[in-house]
Amino acid sequence: MSSFSSPEISAPVAAPPPADYRYELLLLGLWAAGLAWSAVQPHDYFTWFLEVVPALIGAAVLVLTIRRFRFSRLTYTVILLHCLVLFVGGHYTYAEVPAFNWLRDALHQSRNNYDKVGHFMQGFGPALIAREIYLRQQVVRPGGWLAFLAVCTCMAISALYELIEWAVAVASGEGADAFLGTQGYVWDTQSDMLWATIGAVVAVLGFGWWQDRQIARLRS
Repeated sequence: MSSFSSPEISAPVAAPPPADYRYELLLLGLWAAGLAWSAVQPHDYFTWFLEVVPALIGAAVLVLTIRRFRFSRLTYTVILLHCLVLFVGGHYTYAEVPAFNWLRDALHQSRNNYDKVGHFMQGFGPALIAREIYLRQQVVRPGGWLAFLAVCTCMAISALYELIEWAVAVASGEGADAFLGTQGYVWDTQSDMLWATIGAVVAVLGFGWWQDRQIARLRS
């Protein structure tokens, strides 16, 4: 007798559920609202454009790459906060943000220090971005080298930004005074890089564990 073996019937593989981008869309809506507010009668549109253009470029890159590389919610949220800081600085200029004028007078400071908030975020946000990319792309293993490289990346970005500010000042002359926002402080460039480094260290040491949890949730 000849025997016939019945073909194996494999169970249909369930399609993965569609990605839920509601949180990212909420952040994008807040980003758009902040940009729109910032663009209404700013101090001057030349300075406004110089200050907000990094947020415009960053948002475009994130939207175009979200299907290939979706960051954790923590990282996206921090990016939004950084953009809002840029929008406020672009609207008023960093030397004339009203709340920090009040702080200057109340604390008897010599200058408006809102620009230090901006440079702190210039280290804080990019540190989490760099850390997540290095970790998820397996550029470096978790541990001390990951933290070190994330901070060094932010220091390099801060130095590059200061060079860009210098180039804009040389090209634009007096028109770039509001963009530079040195307010007569001779060590402004060095202190800006210091605050960016502090922001990067705070992000890596204070929020790395939270980012790790969210990355694990993305992978699962």
